[in-house]
Amino acid sequence: MRFQLLGPLSIADGQDAVVLKPSKPASLLAALLIHPGSVVSTGYLLRALWDEDQPATARAALQSCVLRLRRLFAKYGVTGSAIEAVPGGYRMNADADTLDLVRFRALVRAADGPGDAESELYRLKEALVLWQGPLLANVPSPMLHRDEVPGLTEERLRALERACDIELALGRCRQVLVDVWEAARRHPGRERFSEQLIEALYRTGRQSEALTEYRSVKGRMKEELGIDPGPGLQRLELAILRGDDLGPLSADRAVPLPGPAAVALTPGTARPALAAAPAPAPAPVVPSAPLPPPVPPVPSFTGRAAERAAINASLTSGTSATVVVLSGAPGIGKTALALQSAHDCQDSFPGGVFVLTMTRPDGSSLTAAEAMAELPAPGTAAGRTLVVLDDVTTADQVRPLLPAAAGGAAVVTSRRGLAGLVATHGGTVHRLSTLDPEESQELLVAALGAGRVHAEPAAARELARVCGHFPLSLRIAAARLLTRPGLRIEDCVAWLAEDPPARLSLADDPRMSVPHVFGRALHRLEPRWQQAFRQLGDQEGLLLPPGVLGDSAEAEEALERLADAGLLEEGPPGPYRIHQLLKIYARQQAREWNRNRTATVPH
Repeated sequence: MRFQLLGPLSIADGQDAVVLKPSKPASLLAALLIHPGSVVSTGYLLRALWDEDQPATARAALQSCVLRLRRLFAKYGVTGSAIEAVPGGYRMNADADTLDLVRFRALVRAADGPGDAESELYRLKEALVLWQGPLLANVPSPMLHRDEVPGLTEERLRALERACDIELALGRCRQVLVDVWEAARRHPGRERFSEQLIEALYRTGRQSEALTEYRSVKGRMKEELGIDPGPGLQRLELAILRGDDLGPLSADRAVPLPGPAAVALTPGTARPALAAAPAPAPAPVVPSAPLPPPVPPVPSFTGRAAERAAINASLTSGTSATVVVLSGAPGIGKTALALQSAHDCQDSFPGGVFVLTMTRPDGSSLTAAEAMAELPAPGTAAGRTLVVLDDVTTADQVRPLLPAAAGGAAVVTSRRGLAGLVATHGGTVHRLSTLDPEESQELLVAALGAGRVHAEPAAARELARVCGHFPLSLRIAAARLLTRPGLRIEDCVAWLAEDPPARLSLADDPRMSVPHVFGRALHRLEPRWQQAFRQLGDQEGLLLPPGVLGDSAEAEEALERLADAGLLEEGPPGPYRIHQLLKIYARQQAREWNRNRTATVPH
């Protein structure tokens, strides 16, 4: 058994976690866990439970809360004297195996110890993955949120800043963009995140975007604080305006780079280029590519047992270059399955597992040349490698990236079928569909905890149905419930059912939004195919009869294009079908398009 403090307060056993209900005992437990192994004074605990408005019976009520917690621990198998009564207060011992906060701090300390940048980055990422959502979301103590949460949050942000610094220093400017983009938006007061974002944009050749970001930061600071950006941001702006070479990257410690020569990085390059050696070597030595950090397991991953087993068998066969294509509708779980299989099989690839997202945060696609700059050069990997190419848009985008050496492997995820890629390179194809009801239930149990799901089994089944059994939708709904521990599943279902899929989104993360994900898939198509999709929203049922868009050759092509884009399923000789969520989205898009067209027609 272990306690999880870095997110909703919960008690976990293996993969199962029970999120505690908001209550005085939850506040008491959080107050003790924030100071593991230390004597926590009675006065502090009283403030944690009642702040400054303490009742006359507060000390007796505190003892009652301790007894309730001990009974709760016994219920979930927490043995021993977990809470000790000591002179002046109470103490709760915990170590890295029983409390995520202790493990987080131990990993951060280990990252600061001797070792190379790759090892430091791996430990920092392992520490950061322990944070599972808004801190103490189900703990109702105003004092803890006021006095303790800011300090804990600061620990996380320092670790995240350091991890992003190392990734920049290792030349992984494109990979770090998503992290620093999100961090800069969520924490606009921390200039270092903005500086990292602007530097990453500039080093990847996006000079105009870097300047736009700088001016946005400067305008916000002037308007809200009346101050100018700090010296670091100002120097960076000047370098961008001049088109300066920012020079070698630094991680504040020695970062191993390929070969003995100096490294020069120019704007727009993603891989350090070796300068000329001072003297010719008798024989060229190909430097080994640095190993990427291990791939962590996907949180709360469930289902897909048959596909996962087949993919893992293909990847570990080792007989020839292997290509696995995962396709399907947007939000269907392609990326999660690819990463989980990569985690499962990484020990079979001593040369490393390289994960590359083939689209930028703005939705535009990487070119093959840009992607190649992020991957190890041929012949530099120390053994078999696995490449995960996520969100691929065309076959030509990835053909130059596929492994040629025996034993190398690639997992390609795409909303499109990529039949042309399979025709030229072979491999296996897995077209993912929605989860079945049992798999949806497993995902909700893994995300919410068995107690909460089993308390409302009918509502949980209805939630899965309203979410269309899409993994993305289920994870969004689960996140909403986790951050609102007092919200019943039944009430969440009723609210979502009023306007799906529009309400399947999270305000603090635009990527976790069903309309956003569906919209990106739709807007990659030509306008005529977009309009064909809108027409499907008014059809009865989910099976589309022959001639649904007309009997012309273009109508038939439209259905093929939509199916290839993951917006329809199956096809000849049987009927096409559309998922329920996509049908509702098509209807909403048609209404919005008609409203916009009416508004632009002159009267």
